[in-house]
Amino acid sequence: MKYRHLFFDLDHTLWDFETNSKQTLGDLYESNGLKEKGIPDFEHFFERYSYHNHRLWDRYTNGFIKQEELRWKRMWLALLDFKLADEPLARQMGVEFLDLLPTRKTLFPYTIEILQYLQNKGYTMHLVTNGFEKVQYGKIQNAKIDSFFKQVITSEASGSLKPKKEIFEYAFSKAGTSAAESIMIGDNLDADIQGGINAGMDTIFVNHLNVMPHVQSTYVVYHLKELENIL
Repeated sequence: MKYRHLFFDLDHTLWDFETNSKQTLGDLYESNGLKEKGIPDFEHFFERYSYHNHRLWDRYTNGFIKQEELRWKRMWLALLDFKLADEPLARQMGVEFLDLLPTRKTLFPYTIEILQYLQNKGYTMHLVTNGFEKVQYGKIQNAKIDSFFKQVITSEASGSLKPKKEIFEYAFSKAGTSAAESIMIGDNLDADIQGGINAGMDTIFVNHLNVMPHVQSTYVVYHLKELENIL
């Protein structure tokens, strides 16, 4: 085998973040009575939350804001779009969101099957994620995929974030491997693919959304089953 160690991203690659986060926010919309507080349409609220979440994650990844600010400000800014200036509510929803989110179990199609296939072929698999440590462990345990991964490397534990090469060097150290015998598999061109390139790795871009890539990966797949053609 050309590669011995496979490093996967989690959110948007294996674990369906969009579906799981929408279900979670829907529950919070109901339990916190947001309709009665002046937010009549959940779909519109979710759209605004997603917009602010994406922008704040970019700022977090680039080191402009801290984890705690990301956790509550995405809620605060979404509420403000509906003229609901309630910081205690935003902070409460930020906590509730991260408590409930890891209990969701929706994976992308063929996730369990491809992990079983790769395990049976003798690959050693790991996760490299910018997500929060407690939350990410909860996700993989509840989705019952934790047993497939030898190491789970988070930005919190490594002290670095994808696409910086330091998080990958930390991952190599934990896994007892090197860039030459490893490959990075993920959906995010900037964090996963450029990050893998920065660390000297081959990469597989999991193009679930069929976007035009602006970073050149070693391989591209559009469905997880296609990994069988590469590995």
